[in-house]
Amino acid sequence: MIPIALTIAGSDSGGGAGIQADLKAFSALGVYGASVITALTAQNTRAVTMVEPASAAMIAAQIGAVFDDLDVRAVKLGMLGGPEAIATVAQGLAGRDLPVLLDPVMVAKSGDRLLPTEALEALRRQLLPRATLLTPNLPEAADLLGCAVAQAEEEMIRQGQDLRTLGARAVLMKGGHAAGAECVDLLVTETGVTRLAAPRIETRNTHGTGCTLSAAIAAGLAQGMAMEAAVTRAHAYLHGAIAAADTLCVGSGHGPVHHFHQVRSHG
Repeated sequence: MIPIALTIAGSDSGGGAGIQADLKAFSALGVYGASVITALTAQNTRAVTMVEPASAAMIAAQIGAVFDDLDVRAVKLGMLGGPEAIATVAQGLAGRDLPVLLDPVMVAKSGDRLLPTEALEALRRQLLPRATLLTPNLPEAADLLGCAVAQAEEEMIRQGQDLRTLGARAVLMKGGHAAGAECVDLLVTETGVTRLAAPRIETRNTHGTGCTLSAAIAAGLAQGMAMEAAVTRAHAYLHGAIAAADTLCVGSGHGPVHHFHQVRSHG
């Protein structure tokens, strides 16, 4: 049987992030993807022009339908929208023994806010303790902790440890927003810190990088990989997707990464 991963997130009409990016990453890595849509967004590579949340009843019904029939091995949480959706998702996952990867989506690449500030406490209280892995970028980590954005690796490690005290079993501090020739992610776990570094690629086509990385990790967990192995493979996969992003030529703003860069084109 093919492993199944579930993404619970918002829909991106431009196809580069959210549910669409997650399903592409799942497929590229050999995992069947199911989905629960928490919100519709009208967006492209330049902007988010409208967001319409799904009702709590619809979110709950989607979660129930998926788990009633599919043997889900891992769950990835992305854009949840607001406190009611967060509570509904937390209730839908209660009592289910499987890895949960929480990507705390707060702001789109265009700068548009996707998580209201009033939903932060609900995220901290109801979902962080459920997270097998939390994958914040540096501004998101700072928002969750109510502190300044980390400027050095020592600060990233300390913030990762602080986020673990809020309940997440492991934290991947993503360094894409930092400066320097290297992009460094730090996996902070109970047993220590794993440093994942790659040369920074100069491209504006980075739409969906956070969604893609977290979905790629969830794919590995669904396949039974250990956490460090799943994160390491996902890190390499995303680096390849960013390196090939300029070959897609999608949109006139922040274009998407190339999810299927490992597949040879026959065109």
